[in-house]
Amino acid sequence: MAVRAEAGCRGANALCLMFLLVLALGGCARLPVNVERPASAALDNPAATKLGQLAMASTPDPELSGFRLLPLPAFSLDARLELARRAERSLDVQYYLIQNDVTGRILLRALRDAASRGVRVRILVDDLYTAQSEALLRALAAYPQIEVRLFNPFPAGRGSLSTRVAASLFDFDRINRRMHNKLFIADNAMAVAGGRNMADGYFQRDSLANFIDMDVLAAGPVVVRLSSFFDVFWNSPQVYPIESLVPSDAPDAVLRARFDAMTSPITTPAPVAPDSEDRLGYNALSRDFAMRADLISLTWSHAEAFSDLPSKVLSTAAAGEPLTDAAHDTVLFNVRQLVRAAEHEVFETMPYLIPGPEGMRSIRLLRARGVRFNIVTNSLAASDEPLVHSGYRRYRMELLHLGVELYELSPRRTANAAGFGTLGSVGGRLHGKLAVVDGKSVFVGSMNFDPRSDARNTELGLIISSSAIAQQMRALITGLEREGAYRVQLNPDDRRLEWLEPETNADERGPVIHRTEPEADFWTRWKLELLAPLIPESLL
Repeated sequence: MAVRAEAGCRGANALCLMFLLVLALGGCARLPVNVERPASAALDNPAATKLGQLAMASTPDPELSGFRLLPLPAFSLDARLELARRAERSLDVQYYLIQNDVTGRILLRALRDAASRGVRVRILVDDLYTAQSEALLRALAAYPQIEVRLFNPFPAGRGSLSTRVAASLFDFDRINRRMHNKLFIADNAMAVAGGRNMADGYFQRDSLANFIDMDVLAAGPVVVRLSSFFDVFWNSPQVYPIESLVPSDAPDAVLRARFDAMTSPITTPAPVAPDSEDRLGYNALSRDFAMRADLISLTWSHAEAFSDLPSKVLSTAAAGEPLTDAAHDTVLFNVRQLVRAAEHEVFETMPYLIPGPEGMRSIRLLRARGVRFNIVTNSLAASDEPLVHSGYRRYRMELLHLGVELYELSPRRTANAAGFGTLGSVGGRLHGKLAVVDGKSVFVGSMNFDPRSDARNTELGLIISSSAIAQQMRALITGLEREGAYRVQLNPDDRRLEWLEPETNADERGPVIHRTEPEADFWTRWKLELLAPLIPESLL
C-alpha cells in the first residue's frame, strides 16, 4: 500500500507540475514581433505564359471562365502535378493541411522541382496541423525561389498539437480560428480549387478510411480573382514566414539535403497518371496535354469566386464588428443567396451539417415555395467528427418533417460509388461541399454548413453558372445516393427514424431497413448519447 500511495503522490505531483508548466507557457508565449513579411503579388500578364495562351486559345469568349470537375482523386492530384510541371513563372499554393505523408511529399517535391526551373513558389499553410510537417516545410523553404508562410501560428509548444494548444490556452479564441481555404494556382492562368487537403486520405491512399471529395480545374478570368484572394492572405499580418517560427538548426545546403532525403523516390514514389477517362468523359490533364498541346477541354461559363478575409480570425471585439454574413463578399452570404433564390430544386452534399437558425430559415422558405431539397451528409459511422454529428442530429427530425430528402453516407457501401473513385474495402467518408441549384448553378468550395465555417474559419468558394456543370454534379450526387448512402425517413408513426439501404443492396423483398444508426457500434452510439447534450452548438 505504501508503494501505491507513493506512486499516486508522484503522479499527482507530476500533474501539478505539468499544469503549472502549461500555465507558464500559456502566460508567456507570444508570437514574434517586427517580423519582416516582404510584400508580393500575383504575376501580371498571365497571357505571356504557355498556360495562359492555352486558356485563351481554348475559350469561346475571353469574358468566360473554363471549368472541369475533378471528382476522382487520381485526376485531381494529376491536375496539380501537371500544372506544377508546366508552370513557367509562379505557383501559389494555399492549404488548410499539407501532411507529411506520401501525397504531401509528392506535391512539395513537385513544387521544389518547379522552383529549380526558376518558378517563384509561394506556399501558405494553416498552422493547426503542421507539427509533423514543419521540418519538411522548413527544409523546403531553404531553396531559392521558395517562400513558406504559416497562417495564424502557435507561438510555442510546437512539437505536437496538444502542447501547442496548451501553450496558447489564454489565447484560445484566436487559435480556434483557422484558414480552411484550398487553392493551387499556376502562372495566374489555371487553378485547382475545392475541398481536398493535401494528405493521403483525400487521394485514396489511406489504409483506414478515405474521403469522397470534389475539386474543380479552372481557367480564365476567375483565376485572376482567385489570385487576388491569395495575395490578400499572403500579405496579411496573420501570416508569418516559417523562418520566424522555426529557426534553422543547419545551413541551407544541409536543409536542402534533408528535403531531398525526406522526399526521395524510395519514401515517396511518383504516382502513375490515370490512363482512362473518368465518368464525366475527361482524360487526366497530363494525358490531355500529351495528346493535344494547343487546346484544353473545359466547360466555359460565367462564374464568381468568393473568399473570407484573413481578419476573420480576429475576435469580434478586435475586428470591431460581429462575425456574420453581412459582408457581401463572404462565401457564406453568397451561398445563402444562391440557395434561397432556388425555384425548383437544391441538391447538396455537406459532410459536417449543422444548419443553425439561418440555415433552417432558408430551408423552410424554400419548402414553403415547393422547392425540392435534397441533402447528402455523413452517417454517424462515416463521420470523423462524431460530436459534429450530434449537432446535426438535433435538426434531423425537423428536416424530415419539412420534406427534405435526406441521405447519409454508408462507409462500407462507398466501394460502389465509382463516380468519386473506387474505395474497395476501405471505408469512405464524405468531405465534398457542393450545391446544385435549379440545374443551372453550382457551388464548390471549402465551406461546410456549420457554426465553425460561419464564424471561425476562413473559407473559399466558386459559384459556376453552367447547366452542363450542374448536370454533371447532380448526376454524381444522385449516383452517390443510389450506390453508397442510406435514405433516412420517418417511420409510419412519424416519431422515429429509419435508414433504408442503398438501392443497389435491395432484394426481391424490397429495401433493407435499419432502425438504429447503421454501421455504428454500441459504444459510439452510447458515447454520443452521453456527450451530445453537454456540447453547445456554438462549439461544434
